[in-house]
Amino acid sequence: MSLLTIRDLRVTYGTGTAAVRGVDLTVAAGRKLGVAGESGCGKSTLALALLRLLPPTARLTGEILLDGEDVLTMKWGRLRAVRWAGASIVFQGAMHSLNAVHRIGDQIAEPLLVHRRATPNAARERVGTLLEQVGLPAARASAYPHELSGGQRQRVMIAMALACEPRLIVADEPTTALDVMIQAQVLRLLERLVTEQDISLVMISHDLAVLADTCDRLAVMYAGRVVEEGPARDVYDAARHPYGRALSAAFPRIGDPASRLAPRGLPGDPPDPAALPPGCTFHPRCPVALPTCASQDPPLAPAAPGHRAACVLTTGSPA
Repeated sequence: MSLLTIRDLRVTYGTGTAAVRGVDLTVAAGRKLGVAGESGCGKSTLALALLRLLPPTARLTGEILLDGEDVLTMKWGRLRAVRWAGASIVFQGAMHSLNAVHRIGDQIAEPLLVHRRATPNAARERVGTLLEQVGLPAARASAYPHELSGGQRQRVMIAMALACEPRLIVADEPTTALDVMIQAQVLRLLERLVTEQDISLVMISHDLAVLADTCDRLAVMYAGRVVEEGPARDVYDAARHPYGRALSAAFPRIGDPASRLAPRGLPGDPPDPAALPPGCTFHPRCPVALPTCASQDPPLAPAAPGHRAACVLTTGSPA
């Protein structure tokens, strides 16, 4: 059963800039979806849209069904209750998300006091339990954010996201600012907690390898739309869309001399959302583009069992 269903989601800013264009995705209860792509492809806008955290200048259309309720039509009182208790978010860069002048225990306790109406003693006990779950001593509740390392602060953010026992966690590049060793620890921690507590996860990252190792399914975004979606390992190892293949090839494989000695990149940058090229938006950078790609923008279509791609070369669309 789907916990989260996104149908034809479109996000347009006041200038007419289309940041997200017709995204359709589902996340089953207890499953993990990764969303990958370069900076500027709409990943973070999608993440913030799931809980209506975008600025007032953003116009959202489509549907975001969380447990059958449309987040886009919720009244503010209901939306406020859903945030934290139904779904929560782990932001990129914990130091910017935590309040520098409040102890971390007080910050973790706040959603418990507001949404669960917990007593101060019960909230304090729950904070200690949450900190221990994420690998920190309960006594660290009295620490200020600057007294913790980057990895410890990210663990605090995860503890805060788990405080009200939500059914969905949205993690927006939760390990980007961390070194490789700490990144691996935080990812394993997040993966373990999600599995143990049967929580659904939407994880945003530019790192295809991390998502392939952590998530069940993987969606690749380019220029505001999903251009490929399927089983995570399948998308990483055998991408059907040229952009997915380029992202995968950018990460060298351990034990593969060819990828280590001849790493491949992708020249250029994603297009400006305010000035998208006609046809397939990837065709100006695509190494296998056909003349027809400059005029056709193919939809997501089956490219393999359980795997979709938006490319005329892989889905059998007319060329």
